[in-house]
Amino acid sequence: MTADFNFPYLPLDSPDFSTRSTSVNDAREANWCARTPYGLAVLRHREAGELLRDRRVRQGSHSWPDANGLEGSFADFWKRSVIGKEGAEHQAIRKLAGSALSPDFVASLAPEFEAIADGLIAGLLRNCRCEFMADFANPFASMAICRLLGIDTADWRRIGEDASALGLAMGVNCRMHQSAFNAACDRLEALSRRLIEGAVRSRVGHGNGNEFVTRIVSRADDFPDIDEQALVDLVLITIFGGVDTTRSQLGNAIALFIDHPDQWNRLRRQPELIPVAIEEVIREHPTTTWVTRQALEDFPFRGQTIHEGETLHLLVHATARDPAVCENPAFDISADRKMHFGFGAGAHHCLGHRVARTDMACAISAISRNVSKISSAGWPEWLPDSGNTGPVCLPVKFT
Repeated sequence: MTADFNFPYLPLDSPDFSTRSTSVNDAREANWCARTPYGLAVLRHREAGELLRDRRVRQGSHSWPDANGLEGSFADFWKRSVIGKEGAEHQAIRKLAGSALSPDFVASLAPEFEAIADGLIAGLLRNCRCEFMADFANPFASMAICRLLGIDTADWRRIGEDASALGLAMGVNCRMHQSAFNAACDRLEALSRRLIEGAVRSRVGHGNGNEFVTRIVSRADDFPDIDEQALVDLVLITIFGGVDTTRSQLGNAIALFIDHPDQWNRLRRQPELIPVAIEEVIREHPTTTWVTRQALEDFPFRGQTIHEGETLHLLVHATARDPAVCENPAFDISADRKMHFGFGAGAHHCLGHRVARTDMACAISAISRNVSKISSAGWPEWLPDSGNTGPVCLPVKFT
């Protein structure tokens, strides 16, 4: 650890701690980083951007299972997945996934994402109230990932439940859920293996397939160092990220619009603001509350020595609302902001960011077309506001 004990201290491991709290703002004003039980928390935008692109650090989340004493199938998968790889192997998997998730392919999915969202909203408007997570966010995110993978959307519930269980592995109270997310990981790995094996047998499309699995299998010959297990893990992490992150971020978005009805009215009047609104939602209430890196060597930074093996957590909300780049931090879907780090940056920038932005845009678009007013219908229940966060339960009513 760095020897400077004048840094503020933030209890990131506490279930009651929020990365959007005034204590984080105070720590950011005092210094560019703070000490935490997990390493250093980076709080300012400039320093975060530099560190995310620094070749002297690696993806830090690979060490999350070991840091939290996790064992079993999820820990094994997480450490061998693209999250845990560096160098040529990591670059090859990124290149394969990036080719399969090309902009034109992701854009071609938008009409089907919109149809899923429209169908769900039509059902909800009959009662004008719902539990948003169970009735919209969960099924939408799960059906969207089913479509991406070429799976029947009727299977959304079991896939969504398992992906949500995996999300518990990334929270600050992860150890208490270990049996649940290990079992979910086993089921999703088996599903991913069946999809890969099926695509290998059929070899449908040879690069022109209409789902992600076919596309990566048809391109795999160009990457001889990527074995079948790596392909299975790529599908598995796509399911995990595609379901859990989207569902939680949609819940965070609706909660924000409930608290800011003026912004909801503006969105309905100006639907062209939807892409900007999604970025503002991530800045204001990110599902992934920090992006993690780990030092590969000792190196100087801002007058301090970052030591080899030291973990750096770049807090998404704090860096996005840094006064140096954000003069007015109020939630504003039309504001021109510096790019946030909700999808990371540099060598480990999120592989699925195009899919996430596209399916969230389709969901918000469908809701805004059909709902003039959205408000609370009861007390929400939340995951801890550190690690991966979002609503567990979000009762809402519509007009």
